[in-house]
Amino acid sequence: MTVSDRLTEFVQALRAKGIQAGPGETVDAAEALAVLGFDDRERTREGLAACLIRRDGQRAVFDSTFDLFFPLGVGVPEQARHEQVTLDELNDRLVAALAFDDEEQLLQLAGLAVDAFGQYGQGGSGTGGYSAHQTLDRVQPQTLLVRILAAMQAQAGFTERLDRDEVRRRIERFRELVRGEALRRVAELRGRERLARTAVPPTPDQLDFLQAGRAQVAEMRRMVQPLARKLATRLAARRRRAARGQIDLRRTLRRSLSTGGVPMTPVFRRHRPGRPEIVLLCDMSGSVASFANFTMLLVQALRDQFSKVRVFAFVDGMDEVTHLVTNGVADPAALGARILSEASIIRWDGHSDYGRSIDEFADRYADAIGPKTSVLILGDARNNNGDPRLAVLAQILRPARRAFWLNPERRDLWNTGDSAAHDYATVIEMHECRNARQLGALVSRLIPV
Repeated sequence: MTVSDRLTEFVQALRAKGIQAGPGETVDAAEALAVLGFDDRERTREGLAACLIRRDGQRAVFDSTFDLFFPLGVGVPEQARHEQVTLDELNDRLVAALAFDDEEQLLQLAGLAVDAFGQYGQGGSGTGGYSAHQTLDRVQPQTLLVRILAAMQAQAGFTERLDRDEVRRRIERFRELVRGEALRRVAELRGRERLARTAVPPTPDQLDFLQAGRAQVAEMRRMVQPLARKLATRLAARRRRAARGQIDLRRTLRRSLSTGGVPMTPVFRRHRPGRPEIVLLCDMSGSVASFANFTMLLVQALRDQFSKVRVFAFVDGMDEVTHLVTNGVADPAALGARILSEASIIRWDGHSDYGRSIDEFADRYADAIGPKTSVLILGDARNNNGDPRLAVLAQILRPARRAFWLNPERRDLWNTGDSAAHDYATVIEMHECRNARQLGALVSRLIPV
């Protein structure tokens, strides 16, 4: 395989993960690669990153993919071919390497560790490979902290607390090297393209709301303000276009008399579109809460684009939480916790009950929806086999200008188990909304101007 072929496959893998590198960026990367070569791998990494990355939050995806397509080596590490180590021997050498922050030695030890302790399923079944988790579970580098500190006592200039923080950083670096080495070895067995699809996490805007961990949720929250700025620009542009109105045929023909009946300059019926009102109904139960939380923060950041914003949260009871979302700057990390603690949204057993919540909204807040209101319902429609109260929902939404349901579950899971998604879809237009990219596209397309 030529270098250009490898680079093309690399860019295709990045595009599959949401990094929008086009032909221009690929040409720039090829020219950078021709200048940089492969003598200094980290310099090559930085050069390609400068050419191919255009947005914040994409570096982790780039680095993982780069390690797959431009690995440190091929096959079994040279040292592992000629050397067998016991766990005690490896730990002794690891203590010394971490104490002196010897990057080259750490890299060799990562290869030894994966080869010695990370293999699984090597009995000819065709399902074997190398596991970073298995390797680190055997080696347990975090347990070596005291020994590393003792080896560093001769080095002056650090307090013990700073020493501990530095050792933890070095241990984490070794763990990263082990993960990279295991990934490289598995890629050789199963193919880079296949592993790039399954082992490399997506960019933050493509993270699934329902599968994101705590760190990934925090990463998504950092996307709220940039996404809000982009959506505000799109909404403002749509509003400017809408302000022109439709062609006034009578006035256009009258003006055309001066040009012999040829309508050279069209005349538009100008109107001033009012900014829409937004009502959010947010399911705050279980993993769906992270999706609702993100959307509420996005609407808060976009509140200048709307004439009025009202937000309601529910689990098995409905309560208004507008004051928690739109007043001042909401704390992203604490918004969901504040809603659960300060709002009365859990009345019975804490399990989702869409029917009961819809009934309560109809009784207490039906006047929140009027002819200028756009309604967004956020939830997975899993009603624990309760009555969905479709007729009541239809009555609530009848005065609304527009109404949409954003469902964070995959479409093929709708109406499985206790989901009533297809039932609700007969009353309200339902859209799959699994990540921030889909959410941004839906908001910019569905919200009227």
